[in-house]
Amino acid sequence: MKDILMRFSQSLQEFQFECIGDAETDDEISIAQSLKEFSQLLSTMEEERKRLIQNADDVLISPLERFRKEQIGAVKEGKKQFDKETERYYSVLEKHLSVSSKKKESQLHEADSQMSKDRQVFYDASLQYVFKIQEVQERKKFEFVEPLLAFLQGLFTFYHEGYELASEFEPYKQQLQFNLQNARNNFESTRAEVERLMKRIRSAEEDFKAPSCFTMEGYLYIQEKRPLGSVWTRYYCTYQKSSKMFTMSNTESRPASRQNGVVNGTPEMFRLRSCVRRKRDSIDKRFCFDIEVVERHGVITLQALSEANRRLVAFCLTAFLNEAGLNFVKKCIELVETRGLTTLGLYRTGGVNSKVQRLMTTSTAPADMQLDADIWDNKTITSGLKNYFRCLAEPLLTYRLHKEFIRAAKYDDQTYRVRAIHALVHKLPEKNRSMLDLLTNHLHKVSSHSDQNLMTVSNLGMIFGPTLMRSQEETVAAMMNIKFQNIVVEIIIENHHKIFGEAPDLSVPLPQAPSTRSTPRRSKAICLSSGKRKARLYPPALCLADNDSESFCSLPLREYGFTQQQLFDSYIILLMVSLLSLRDAKALYSCEAEHSHELSFPQGALFSNVYPSVEPGWLQATYNGKTGLIPENYITYL
Repeated sequence: MKDILMRFSQSLQEFQFECIGDAETDDEISIAQSLKEFSQLLSTMEEERKRLIQNADDVLISPLERFRKEQIGAVKEGKKQFDKETERYYSVLEKHLSVSSKKKESQLHEADSQMSKDRQVFYDASLQYVFKIQEVQERKKFEFVEPLLAFLQGLFTFYHEGYELASEFEPYKQQLQFNLQNARNNFESTRAEVERLMKRIRSAEEDFKAPSCFTMEGYLYIQEKRPLGSVWTRYYCTYQKSSKMFTMSNTESRPASRQNGVVNGTPEMFRLRSCVRRKRDSIDKRFCFDIEVVERHGVITLQALSEANRRLVAFCLTAFLNEAGLNFVKKCIELVETRGLTTLGLYRTGGVNSKVQRLMTTSTAPADMQLDADIWDNKTITSGLKNYFRCLAEPLLTYRLHKEFIRAAKYDDQTYRVRAIHALVHKLPEKNRSMLDLLTNHLHKVSSHSDQNLMTVSNLGMIFGPTLMRSQEETVAAMMNIKFQNIVVEIIIENHHKIFGEAPDLSVPLPQAPSTRSTPRRSKAICLSSGKRKARLYPPALCLADNDSESFCSLPLREYGFTQQQLFDSYIILLMVSLLSLRDAKALYSCEAEHSHELSFPQGALFSNVYPSVEPGWLQATYNGKTGLIPENYITYL
């Protein structure tokens, strides 16, 4: 068993996880180093076990063996001497009793005198033997019990050392569980993004159509003012979101400019400035909207082929940062904050897609339009807000700074990360930085209520990381950096007041962040205590208190500050905790799982093995043979 444990410890020390990608997150590094920490812990426990065995030999086995050899061995020797003297005495006594009475008086007197001496020798041997037996019987009472008590003291010391190890290990264990949960969530997030990428690549007919490079194209009717009124002319229009270029080709020109139904004339090209929906009472046509372009004064009024078509066109034209988008984001945030930020799973649970799409059409509405709190619920608002940032032509943190943000997140030193990201945020365009300030200030408020809504900075980073940052090249390699996108957003949320309230300190240059880790994974184990552990002393003998002592606790316990009663009480408490930590519970409400590590259950469901989870507000439980997370406020203990 000893050899197996040591080999296992050695294997853990030498084992290394392989990393896909050029860098690892703090969570991944911590998880990798945990094996070395486990190895160190197992080695320490094995050393303590060896000390316990040595202590058993020193304080129990050796003293008892000494007692057997010295005391019991002396009694055996005494018995041999006694038996020898007894045999001789009774032999002499028989001879003495057979002496004839006719012998001379002097001879008889001499025989009696000799007999008295022999009897005295026999009595002395008998007394010596009895004394030795009594001595052994009396010495047994302490020579046997005292080593046993000393052994038990060593056993208590061994278990107390285990308790100290467990106490020192507890904070590390909790942090490691948090790292594991983050790694699991990052995995789920990355996998979802990769699956979406694979789906887009596979749907070549829809996403990679060769004939067109435009975001949207099709027919629209455009109002043209004439001296005697206005007419509606059909144009074939295209729009490219990345360049904001809007082109119009007249399809109702004279036949000479048409060939097989295709207009050969030169199209008009404009750079789009804004897009606003026309109110019904302002025009007698349906499905209308106005656009402003850089090259013309005033507005151009267009008519779509249907309301659904109008909404789609308007959203595609306006899915970039402008005043309308800023107003939309402000309205969403105001409504969410007015209702309160304690809603469970805020920004984590999605709304109904049809309602979200309907909400998105209001992103092109005039600035004075208000969101009706009776119509839009929190799930729809938060989903619409995420969808707005996801559909921007360029992510909020820009393609230009994407790689720099990723490199900043890969710094080993947390201080360098914050400083680098702080500086990069101030390199963003003004409108991007203003929008980011507005959003992350709101998310910082959300995270401050994480004890109720369960939306920690880490959870919000996983939700908004792929939304606010994305690589311009949609490759699997880029998807591997999603975990670092999450870290960037986490840092901005957590340090919002510093990043947006202070100018970055550029006086101290940052070290060059390597594109790949320059050194292999750190091999040094995380230390549980500040220094080298002090070897626990196992006393060779138990020091009992004197009669004048105020306490009968042993010296080692007094050294640790524990009395025997306190030690006993602590063991009782630990036993009670171990018995109470796994409980049964009943569901007060039904719940639908949103992630693979959560449980779905109906109202009245019965759970077993319920105990607190690392994630605040959640419990670990078993239901129908499956173990996962359940909301703490959804159950009552039985």
